[in-house]
Amino acid sequence: MGSRLTARYRVRGEASTIEHRAFCIALEQSVEVTLEAVHSPTILSEIVGRVDEIEDRGDGWFDVAIGLATATIGADAGQLVNMLFGNSSMQDDVHLVDIEIPDELCAAFGGPRQGSDALRRRVGARGRALTASALKPQGLAAFELAALAFQLASGGADFVKDDHGIADQAYSPFAERVRACAAATRKGAAIAGHTTRYVPSLSGAFQDLERQVALARDEGIDTIMVAPMIIGLSNFQALRQSYPDLAFLAHPAMIGAARIAPLVHAKLFRLLGADAFIFPSYGGRFGYSTQTCAGMADALRAPWKTLEACLPVPAGGMTLDRVPEILDFYGPESMLLIGGSLLASPRGTLTAETGKFVRAVAEHDYGSKQ
Repeated sequence: MGSRLTARYRVRGEASTIEHRAFCIALEQSVEVTLEAVHSPTILSEIVGRVDEIEDRGDGWFDVAIGLATATIGADAGQLVNMLFGNSSMQDDVHLVDIEIPDELCAAFGGPRQGSDALRRRVGARGRALTASALKPQGLAAFELAALAFQLASGGADFVKDDHGIADQAYSPFAERVRACAAATRKGAAIAGHTTRYVPSLSGAFQDLERQVALARDEGIDTIMVAPMIIGLSNFQALRQSYPDLAFLAHPAMIGAARIAPLVHAKLFRLLGADAFIFPSYGGRFGYSTQTCAGMADALRAPWKTLEACLPVPAGGMTLDRVPEILDFYGPESMLLIGGSLLASPRGTLTAETGKFVRAVAEHDYGSKQ
């Protein structure tokens, strides 16, 4: 015991009572009792949360930094989030806005096993951003999704992934879909003369996830997608530990369901092993600001202890005409995901439109912006 991680909260309150409020949060997120109920000197000194900093942000909001004992985490991803925000998430005036992870927890969780460099090698990409698209809409049969995969791969996309809502439905069972889409992607890639990776989305209980991974590996698939907040952080952690050769794309479904800042999810998913993280970019159909997106991209790529970099994947309403702007913002160490606007191409033009997307990324001149 002895080492601590730092949880940074934004708390609504009064200046006259904020110190007491911060102290109560520290207790809630550590021992969940009053100090009178703690009789062990060791627990008092080593386990009880401590208030490290309080800063007045104005308008009744305060930033509160609380040190939490690393010993309370063990090495479980679910317990990490529990100790960071479990009970306080039920208090509507408390937001978790940032985290600082000590060396020993970084080592315990390990971060990406593959990282952004490995994703580049898997599709033979150098010196440019990567490209990706998604198979949708919901309701298509496996052969229809495979037809889309073929066209996207024929156009030269680096990664073609399942939409996150496509799971193991009766109209497109996982096994049938993966076999069909993997074969179609290989066929399209052969025509394009470019390696394209098909990325199936996993879902269900852990035994389902393991069964799906086994089937995917039988098809030669080495990159998969999970939504960590849907399958559970501990299950995501277990997958990452069990299959070190796989690359993981993390989907953001449900990251907006609690008062946890997107920056925290970017750090958590990288810490737990995501090799790339899909997130809604500014200017799309979600409301993230440029500041939020820049903060997430930096958290994914910046040096962090011994962890590999995680590739930012801006998405959520991206369009072909915005490719230059998005590349200037995120730079070449990114993967652009354009799904719906490509799929809305007139019938028979999807491969050509995908080719335009691929060329726009490959030929972009970053000039003095990098």
